[in-house]
Amino acid sequence: MNTGQAHWHILGAGAIGSLFADALSTDGRQVSLILRDGVHGKIRTQAVERGDLVSEKHFKTTGPRGHTGISHLLVTTKAYDVCSAIDSVVHRLNPDCNIVLLSNGMGFQEQVLASLPSLNIYCGTTTEGAHLLAAGHVRHAGSGETRIGRAAKIADDRRPLWFHQWERAIDNSVWDSDIQPALWTKLAINCVINPLTALNRCHNGELGASKSLANQVAPLRDEIAAVCRAQGHAEIAEALPRITAAVIQATSDNRSSMLQDIDAGRLTEIDYITGYLLEVADQHSIDTPLNRALFEAIKSRAH
Repeated sequence: MNTGQAHWHILGAGAIGSLFADALSTDGRQVSLILRDGVHGKIRTQAVERGDLVSEKHFKTTGPRGHTGISHLLVTTKAYDVCSAIDSVVHRLNPDCNIVLLSNGMGFQEQVLASLPSLNIYCGTTTEGAHLLAAGHVRHAGSGETRIGRAAKIADDRRPLWFHQWERAIDNSVWDSDIQPALWTKLAINCVINPLTALNRCHNGELGASKSLANQVAPLRDEIAAVCRAQGHAEIAEALPRITAAVIQATSDNRSSMLQDIDAGRLTEIDYITGYLLEVADQHSIDTPLNRALFEAIKSRAH
């Protein structure tokens, strides 16, 4: 396979998917969008707004039932759609297909590995900020870091060949030989910010500015830290107060994705955020009443 001519198919052409499609295309990569109602060969115009500049690109689209092979697949769907979305195109995946999972939350990674053990599965997490202004129009809200690593640990953890062109296209991309700490750090922060902001219908910054909300953050964070330690991530547990405070401050004007989902009447990713944390807590017999109460409150609000 000629990785210099890698053709990226993107499942989940929302804000982050569109942002990465734009970056890969700008670097000269061939990019196709897989849409639920996509028509093979139809052109979709996507605009990415960065400050006062707008980058407009035209991408070929395809539906899941297409027949052209897929060599490189970037998945940026909602967590609860990851497995079904990949399953919808499984007949198109090349035997040596590279799949990058860049969706929020945890739990689906293990499911994909179990269902596609022979393929090259990678996991990633990004702090790039982006949100949709309208269909096909994305605002880049802030630059961040994107970390990618293998979903399953193997003896040879060197960067794959495709990552060389990826890091040229995607600013501040890092190959992580052990991606689990990065995934757990993101999970821990999301377990604090997402449910609290969603239930209190507030911007992230209010978790630090409001005394009553700040008083809810600390004990919730302590429960999460206990689960991190039990899972072998003591460094994350120790750093969690500092990291959480820094993210709340840095994203003070943001509305969490979970709050946006509830406001829009959509499903939330709570099962793959707090729900996943609760599953791991149960495995270690750790009591997490505050996280469980938030989980049940979000579930009752969202359904």
